[in-house]
Amino acid sequence: MSAAVRAGWRIGAVAAAALRGRAGRPLSQAAGEGGGAEGVGGSGSREAVERLVREHPVVVFMKGSPAQPLCGFSNAVVQILRLHGVEDYRAHDVLQDPDLRQGIKNYSNWPTIPQVYLNGEFVGGCDILLQMHQNGDLVEELKKLGIRSALLDAEKDQEKK
Repeated sequence: MSAAVRAGWRIGAVAAAALRGRAGRPLSQAAGEGGGAEGVGGSGSREAVERLVREHPVVVFMKGSPAQPLCGFSNAVVQILRLHGVEDYRAHDVLQDPDLRQGIKNYSNWPTIPQVYLNGEFVGGCDILLQMHQNGDLVEELKKLGIRSALLDAEKDQEKK
């Protein structure tokens, strides 16, 4: 394994620390979060959520924004995407819309935030994305979307040295 890929995989340690609560940021994943009712045609309706997950090849429902994640798990997802060079994606701050926050949980049947969608398909949360990053599956999934992982370029640059 090249030094560039090993360096890239160090993000796994950062994300794992976030999962264990050692990232230096408050982890906001309390039981019983959300709770808003789905309105017909509202931001949390199945139709509205379906439109959002299909609006772009990479969609993230998170707490905060990519520029300012508001929980360790959301931060880890942003960092993993950044490491792979994925900058063009749609992020939705569920803290701004309680109906969307509950609606996305209902849509995916997944109780936690963040949630990542690739090509309209639910991938999982931070733990799943981290696992995909560590085992190389994320590089392959991004390739299917026509996105070349920056880790591949870093590895190629390292080989030239």
